[in-house]
Amino acid sequence: MAQTDTLIHPRTFADATRPAARHRTLPKADTDIALSVHHDLTAAEPEWRAFEQVADLTPFQTFDWLSCWHRHVGEPAGVRPAIVIGRCGAEIKFLLPLAIDAGRLSRKLRFLGQDLSDYNAPLLARDFSGTFGADPFIALWQQVRDRLQADARMRHDTIDFAKMPETVGAQANPFLNLDVTLNASNAYQTTLGADWETFYTAKRSSATRRRDRTKLKRLSELGEVGFVTPDKDETPHTFETLIHQKARSFARMGVANLFARPGYAAFFRELAASDRLRPFVHISRLDVGTTQAAVNLGLTFRDCYYHILASYDDGDISRFGPGSAHLRELLHYAIDHRLARFDFTIGDEPYKRDWCDAEQKLYDHSAAATLRGWPVALISTARGRLKRSIKQSAPVWDAVLRMRAALSPLLRKRAE
Repeated sequence: MAQTDTLIHPRTFADATRPAARHRTLPKADTDIALSVHHDLTAAEPEWRAFEQVADLTPFQTFDWLSCWHRHVGEPAGVRPAIVIGRCGAEIKFLLPLAIDAGRLSRKLRFLGQDLSDYNAPLLARDFSGTFGADPFIALWQQVRDRLQADARMRHDTIDFAKMPETVGAQANPFLNLDVTLNASNAYQTTLGADWETFYTAKRSSATRRRDRTKLKRLSELGEVGFVTPDKDETPHTFETLIHQKARSFARMGVANLFARPGYAAFFRELAASDRLRPFVHISRLDVGTTQAAVNLGLTFRDCYYHILASYDDGDISRFGPGSAHLRELLHYAIDHRLARFDFTIGDEPYKRDWCDAEQKLYDHSAAATLRGWPVALISTARGRLKRSIKQSAPVWDAVLRMRAALSPLLRKRAE
């Protein structure tokens, strides 16, 4: 499939990427599926937690991730959950973690936690794709929309979905049967091997490995180098170091500080500090002597390590690549813990391509639900196309980065 920003019909996309399934006829589903809608996360929690144990999903659709987000970000901002559960008989077939965001221009139907989640998707029963083909899903989605619009609390003017992955577990993402456009960014993943040395040798040339050893030696001359997973008492201080380092990094790049957004720092602090969420939330750091040279927050979910937040000290120590050394230790850690995949998640940073063996497109869907929502949906689609055209054009994107860097001294002062 060509990498363009034109509207993509998902069935065409599926044909291009899954040729073995091209001529398979899916049975039509009973579109009279029973729907229930929850506005209270606590009420949905028991069924949600039970279903996520057997469903296809990403870690960003787990109850722990989204309930924490709603406590710190969504609820204070007036976001209203719309958790749609679909059943055939007593069996749950899907759970849609949706929400109504009352924006300034229109009320938007979005995924719960959409902005802070790297992947937005439904939770699907393992046999969902065998029951719902493209046409049955469109009919089902219309039922969901009608159900939400019939509730005064759930009415919305636009539908604004972002960062939807091609697949959910082993299944094609049914939301790609809607009219979708490519997201501005892609996601990257690598398959891990059985042992670190074999994997490392296959991924990095002998010259690159030699440079890595030289830089590690220079780091060790500054102090003992160690990969640390901090205990409960150390974790808060370690995470505050990450926040501080990331704030300086954002300022250098000339972009807004993620942790300055309302509730974002509190959200991550709760995740990092929770004993109950270990090892789902993995905090680690690379120490060089007494300096926390690099810090990371990742997620371990099923057979995959998800690389979420990473930072490094920007002092003299940065000359010797503490962030790269820490990433190698994280890959080593994932292999040692018998994980099959390492997901670098969303973002087109060059270092991800150095390690990855799979690139995943992400998709957006914007549509009007009322007459009032038409101009908002059109602007949203146009903005998404423009953003991708800028980011996927190397000369234009380089110019944007240079302009950001020119503004960085002002932002750095603000961060300090």
